[in-house]
Amino acid sequence: MRVHHLNCGTMRPLGGRLIDGKPGLFRRATMVCHCLLLETGTGLVLVETGMGTPAAVDRTAWLGAGFVRQSNPVPDPAQTAIAQIRALGFDPADVRDIVLTHLDLDHAGGLIDFPWARVHVYAEELRAFTEPRDAAERGRYRRIQFAHGPQWTSYADTGEPWFGFDAVRQLDGLPPEILLVPLSGHTRGHAGVAVDTGSGWLLNAGDSFFFHGQVDPSAPHCPPGLKWFEGRMETVPRARLDNHRRLRQLVQEHGDDVTVFAAHDETEFLRLSTGDNRGFAPGRGLRHPDPRKTSRSSV
Repeated sequence: MRVHHLNCGTMRPLGGRLIDGKPGLFRRATMVCHCLLLETGTGLVLVETGMGTPAAVDRTAWLGAGFVRQSNPVPDPAQTAIAQIRALGFDPADVRDIVLTHLDLDHAGGLIDFPWARVHVYAEELRAFTEPRDAAERGRYRRIQFAHGPQWTSYADTGEPWFGFDAVRQLDGLPPEILLVPLSGHTRGHAGVAVDTGSGWLLNAGDSFFFHGQVDPSAPHCPPGLKWFEGRMETVPRARLDNHRRLRQLVQEHGDDVTVFAAHDETEFLRLSTGDNRGFAPGRGLRHPDPRKTSRSSV
C-alpha cells in the first residue's frame, strides 16, 4: 500500500517556541494538518481531510472567528486535500472512503470536497456531534461543515487487540490493513487510524497528543503553551493522559514496528513526508510482525 503524507492546512498561532518547541519566542509558530492518502487496490482512501476548500475562500465563515484568531490558518487553496490529490495526478472521484480520527473542524472540514465518499468514524464521536452533552461539546463542532449530509459509516469501539490496545475495528469495505484504534480523551469518540504499509505500521494518533516529545519514552516533554492548549481542549482528562502513557509504551516496546505521529506536529510531518513512501524514516530496518502475537496484544 502506497502512502502519501499531505499537509492539508497550515496554522500560524502566536507563541513561537511555547507552541512548536523551535527557537524564537516572538514569532508565529507553525502547525500542520497531517493527512494520509492511501493507494489501495480498490481506490483511494483519505485519512483526515484538513480544513477544506471553503476555509481558503472565507475562513471565518467556515472555521469560526475564534478559531481563526487563535490558530491563524493560512488560506491557501493549494493545501486543500482535493487540490493536492489532483496535483498528484489522481482523480478526486477515486476517493471513495474517508477515515477520521474525530470531527473537529480542522480534521473534518474537507468532507464537503468529497460528498460522494463514505465517512468512517466511531459511533461515539458521531453521537458527540449529534447529541452533545454540554455547551463545550456543542461548541466544538461546526455544523456548517456537515450540512451537505456526509455518508456516515460508524463503529462501536470494540474489536481485536493490536499492540497492547484492546479495541480495534476493521472498516467495512476497506482493506484489513486499515484499522480504527480507540483513543478517547481529546473528544469522547476520538480514534487513531492504523495503516499496515507492508513494511510496518503507521499510527495517525490525531489529537490524542500534540507534540512528538510527549511520546518520548525516556524524557517526555511538551512546550508549555501547547500543553496548556491540549488540556483546555480535552473532553475526558484521565483518558487523554492514559493515552500518553500507552502511546509512550507503544513507542518504547514496538517503535521499530509502529511509527506514531500527531496530527499537528510539523517536525514529524517533515520527517515522514521526506522519507520513503511508506512513511518511515530511511534506514530503520522495520520488521513486520503480527500485532496480535506480541506480548502486549494478547487478551
